[in-house]
Amino acid sequence: MDLGIILETNDSERVWNAFRLANTALDSDHTVEIFLLGDGVEAPDLEHEKFNPHGVMLKYTQNGGELYACGTCLDSRDIEADDLRPRGTMEDYLRIVEEADKVLTIG
Repeated sequence: MDLGIILETNDSERVWNAFRLANTALDSDHTVEIFLLGDGVEAPDLEHEKFNPHGVMLKYTQNGGELYACGTCLDSRDIEADDLRPRGTMEDYLRIVEEADKVLTIG
C-alpha cells in the first residue's frame, strides 16, 4: 500500500505518533510519503522529555521514507530546508494525494 501522511502540527506527541506509524508501515513493506505543512515544518526542532520526534523522523528517513516540507511554510517561518525537512512544493503535495492509496492528515 502507498500511504501519504500530511503532518500539520508541531505538537510533539502527534509528530511522534505520526512517524511511529510511518516507520511501522515501512517495516511492513509499505511505501510512505510525508508532507510537512504549516506548523509541521517545525517538527525536526521539537524536543520533549517523553517523546522523541527527532529520533523517529531520523529513523524514517534512514529507512527510506520520503519526506517533503512546504517551501512556502518554511519561508514564512524563516526556516532553512535540511535533511529532515527537504523543500517541497504544492506539486509534491498534490502528487502524494493523487498517488497514495490512503492519505492521513494529522494536525
